[in-house]
Amino acid sequence: MIGALAKRAAGLVLTAIVAVAPSAWAAENDILQAVVGIAATIPADTRSAESLGTERIGSGVVIDGEGLVLTIGYLIQEASKIAITAMDGKRSSAKLVAYDFDTGFALVRIVSKLNITPMRLGDSARLGDQDSVLVISAGGERPVTAALVVSRRPFAGYWEYMLDQAIFTAPPHPLHSGAALIGEDGRLMGIGSLFVSDAVAPRVPVPGNMFVPVNDLKPILADLLDKGRLSAPARPWIGVNTQDVSGRVLVTRVTPGSPAAKAGLVPGDLILGVGGKPVDGLVEFYRALWARGPAGATVPLNVLPKDASDFKMRERPVKSMDRGEWLKTGRSY
Repeated sequence: MIGALAKRAAGLVLTAIVAVAPSAWAAENDILQAVVGIAATIPADTRSAESLGTERIGSGVVIDGEGLVLTIGYLIQEASKIAITAMDGKRSSAKLVAYDFDTGFALVRIVSKLNITPMRLGDSARLGDQDSVLVISAGGERPVTAALVVSRRPFAGYWEYMLDQAIFTAPPHPLHSGAALIGEDGRLMGIGSLFVSDAVAPRVPVPGNMFVPVNDLKPILADLLDKGRLSAPARPWIGVNTQDVSGRVLVTRVTPGSPAAKAGLVPGDLILGVGGKPVDGLVEFYRALWARGPAGATVPLNVLPKDASDFKMRERPVKSMDRGEWLKTGRSY
């Protein structure tokens, strides 16, 4: 089965390379100018500086006439300075508008007027397997590349993050962070998040990119513009990095000082369930975790400790918190 999927994926990637003339498509739809470069400076004493660095570079997309830029959140997480560079080389500073942990989207506002025509939002639900797309970044030797959508499926990240219908494309774009995913109608379909090694299906070794669907932005945009975050209570966050190992949730890192650390979890522990109900992999684990209530709720984890000699499961009550209170993500506009 995996071999057949890999052969299918190779065919899809070849089709993507030859099926589209990316530069001509981009020029025809006049969409290149809406993609801007983003450079963010992050203080060294912030929570994310060690893992994500203090100087971050990527792309974003102007989505309204007042310089609102949609990008991927990790680029500007805890940033003290954000700079924007347009395709014509003009530069401006930008201010944080909003950061949504659930989707991973961030919004920033360009301070100086750069006369950029915004890109229209598309309907990402219409994208399916083998649909042709463009991926556009703000820099690099080949900022515009052709690709194909090779799968739509849930994505679970090790950092307590999940999308129900992520967009996976191939071949990969090297400068994917905040890059624009453009449909055949010239509209924005998603924002680049990650390089992945299994774009077609889990455990099928085909490299590609994962994009956050733009439809995930639409129901929350008003909240983000008004409040800088969702008006609904935040999800519970416990501070563990995990890995799906044959359906078992393996703890690979515990954030120092986090709720999980205070509850005694350590790398090597196995999370087998939540509240006495077994979980099969990261997707089920996150759904069970977030179903316990808003941030602040106590989450009864069922854990097989790393050093357990009797192979008996223990309950570890973890008092969750709001991830936004852990990070220094203050709104600056």
